[in-house]
Amino acid sequence: MVSSLPFDRRTLAKTLAGFVVAGALLYLFAAGVGLGEVRRTLAEADPRWLAAGCLSTLCCLALWGRAWQVVLRVAGVEVPYRRLVVTYFAATFANYVTPLGQAGGEPFIAYVLSRDTTASYEESLASVVTADLLNLLPFFSFSAVGLSVLLLQSSLPAAATALARGLLVMALGVPALVVVGWRFRERVRTGVLRLVAPLARLTDRLSVDHVAERVDDLYEAFGRIAEDRVALVEAVAFAYLGWVCFALPLYFAGVTLGFDAVDPLLVLFVVPASTLAGLTPSPGGLGGVEAALVALLVALTGLTAAQALAAALVYRVMSYWFALGVGGLAAVTVVARS
Repeated sequence: MVSSLPFDRRTLAKTLAGFVVAGALLYLFAAGVGLGEVRRTLAEADPRWLAAGCLSTLCCLALWGRAWQVVLRVAGVEVPYRRLVVTYFAATFANYVTPLGQAGGEPFIAYVLSRDTTASYEESLASVVTADLLNLLPFFSFSAVGLSVLLLQSSLPAAATALARGLLVMALGVPALVVVGWRFRERVRTGVLRLVAPLARLTDRLSVDHVAERVDDLYEAFGRIAEDRVALVEAVAFAYLGWVCFALPLYFAGVTLGFDAVDPLLVLFVVPASTLAGLTPSPGGLGGVEAALVALLVALTGLTAAQALAAALVYRVMSYWFALGVGGLAAVTVVARS
């Protein structure tokens, strides 16, 4: 078990600097697009649909929290849902303030679970990673369907077609790699340890034995959920429902601003693409996601750049800033009780 939170003053300073830099770049991008038109478009927003998008985000996180509970239950970790859902919101906050996302949330949630339950930090981390991977299944399957349909449309621009093909390959290839990695897990384990060995000789912070234990913990967690078919179906069902709620805010953003061109099918393509843009080294992909959304919406809907940016900003209020605010309150609660 770890003895302290996976955050310190240096991490906090880097996070704040990331927000400042990303915010400045986003402002410059908006200025280039046309702040006046963006403001006029936002002034016509219908707040009722804005509330619907925030509610959808809330439902998404609640459903993904239920998927976590199923995986933890299979691992023998019993946590009341009303307690776990608060912890999940706190983990989402950690993800959203950390550049490159999941690297911040999973250690945090594992730490909290190890403090709240009888599970060790290592057991908690393996269970959390397993649940997060299950939550990615809808990402790949929904995006594969949406991308396939869009690729069949002759009106898809050439630049968007190239992006769609790349995402389709990823949507089909990543799940296939996971299956292969599970089927040949002993070979994967051996390969990982061979890669780690030279690095371990260069630093005391990395140990081959430690990495081997983490890999074994992860495969053991996969094995437990794979053997319990009922729990697996239950967790995947919650993951899929959560994904639907995760994608809907972009549709609600279009409705909020009166853009009929932002339809549900388009959302299945644009949301995965913008999520990949979230891998930019800024908190929650700030700046990168908005830029990707503008490029995709302009190419696929005929909206002006200013209109697309307005839709992107409304979407991010619903899906990112709202979750960040709720998650921050949850993080304070979780740290206090732990």
